[in-house]
Amino acid sequence: MEKIDLKKELKQFYKPSSKKIEIIDVPEFNYISLEGKGNPNNSSEFEEAIGALYAVAYTAKFSAKQENGMTDFVVMPLEGLWWAKDFEDFVLDNKDNWEWRLMIHMPGFITEDFINSNKAKAFEKKGLSGINDVKFEKYHEGISVQTLYIGPYSNEHETIKAMHDYAEGEGYDLDGLHHEIYLGDPRKVAPEKLKTVLRQPVKKK
Repeated sequence: MEKIDLKKELKQFYKPSSKKIEIIDVPEFNYISLEGKGNPNNSSEFEEAIGALYAVAYTAKFSAKQENGMTDFVVMPLEGLWWAKDFEDFVLDNKDNWEWRLMIHMPGFITEDFINSNKAKAFEKKGLSGINDVKFEKYHEGISVQTLYIGPYSNEHETIKAMHDYAEGEGYDLDGLHHEIYLGDPRKVAPEKLKTVLRQPVKKK
């Protein structure tokens, strides 16, 4: 059976170079998502949200594999959108006031109805309360500045500033939510080797 691997099909968005910052145009994609607030380093809500998203994603994957006319797919890495109501909280690294939307990219043939039916299956198997709050959404990021950062999450700020400066130099203003795609598992990979796609939507001045 054919298996879709969107990381390979969408290399521009999931395997960028760590040696340069670039402007890209991100099309609309399907996601499952879950929102919350608080410091990801010590938030049980954050960990529970990750568990709920992956429970739904893997249930959908195995359902697609088993159903006639559908295609198996590789579950994509975790992604996060980050913001704060007071932008100073974000700039000053006041993580307790950060808000987030965790997401997992789903293939184009996956529908909202399919996800909703598999949420019930996932809840029956895992019993995680957050599963009921998982949403299906289409997200269109559009023109963005992007690079691959390698290193611990705590040291991202210099690369993020370089991205913002690059966008400014190219005639863009920041526009939208800071986006991260986690290509490494911090439980298994040394902090200095973690790979994270950093992305920021922008608009022409």
